[in-house]
Amino acid sequence: MRGEKNEMTQEASFVTVVMPTFNEQPFVGAALDSLLRGNPDVLMEILVLDGGSADRTRAIVRAYAASDTRIRLIINAGRYQSTGVNRGVAAADPRSSIVVRADCHASYPVGFLAACLQPFSDPRIVSVVVPMVTEGRTCFQRAVAASQNSRLGNGGAADRTIGASRFVEHGHHAAFRRTVFQDLGGYDETFSHNEDAELDLRIRASGGLIWLAADAAIRYFPRATPGTLARQYFRYGQGRAKTLLKHRILPNLRQTIPLALGATNLGALLLAPFTGPLPLVIPAGYVCICFSRGMYRAAITRDPCLSAEGVSHVIMHHSWALGFVSQVVRTLTS
Repeated sequence: MRGEKNEMTQEASFVTVVMPTFNEQPFVGAALDSLLRGNPDVLMEILVLDGGSADRTRAIVRAYAASDTRIRLIINAGRYQSTGVNRGVAAADPRSSIVVRADCHASYPVGFLAACLQPFSDPRIVSVVVPMVTEGRTCFQRAVAASQNSRLGNGGAADRTIGASRFVEHGHHAAFRRTVFQDLGGYDETFSHNEDAELDLRIRASGGLIWLAADAAIRYFPRATPGTLARQYFRYGQGRAKTLLKHRILPNLRQTIPLALGATNLGALLLAPFTGPLPLVIPAGYVCICFSRGMYRAAITRDPCLSAEGVSHVIMHHSWALGFVSQVVRTLTS
């Protein structure tokens, strides 16, 4: 075991951080700062893969790169995160045996890289994932954060709660063995979302294990408007459906619930003109539960912004369900 640890330390002495970006002007500087300042003793490079930002994202990254040679800006012609990470892994320094994926909409704790690397002393572990705690800056973001941190919003996902470190089936990607990632073909570049969960299925099918490092939780900053939140969850639903269809597996209970909610609420709305208002009791009850939670959270935290948590729940559940169904229909009719 001592020999394995020494070998692992030597292999992981240089780390490549791959960071996909697209219009991340408000976040990219802070994300880079948290990685650089929080890991002063780690030998690393940070590859920023930009998918065609129209704001100042590239200019900010170039300014950082001009003062720190560890940072490189690479153009991601494929635009998606999946293509960006794949290109980053391919362009990584030959010394890197472990690649860390970092997202701009996040802040990283002190010692994050070391916490991600330590589990790889176990040769069975192929990927390390981390918890993601959502934090809002604006009023609506705080409401979204409250929703995403709650069981009603996240369905009890392992990577959305802080608990004990353990083996899991899926989580928010943080690090992986470079050779295994490449041997498995990397992310499926046809995926705009859910590429991480799809890869986790292939990792587990190959016999690899996934470790949730609870001591490396990151802070995630959610979408700031109802429209961008709806688009994000619509694409999440599409990505999940695409994953299940590709691997010919059924959704689990956590994924089935928003589908059932969406179908039931829509069915009640369609029936009401023919049967009277009785079916509307179902969607009314659902909305009441969501909005009551928001009002309760606003009251106990004395933050009136959290009263919009109910709006976030409704948007997330129904956008995800609509995206899921649209992808299934598209696949079956193509």
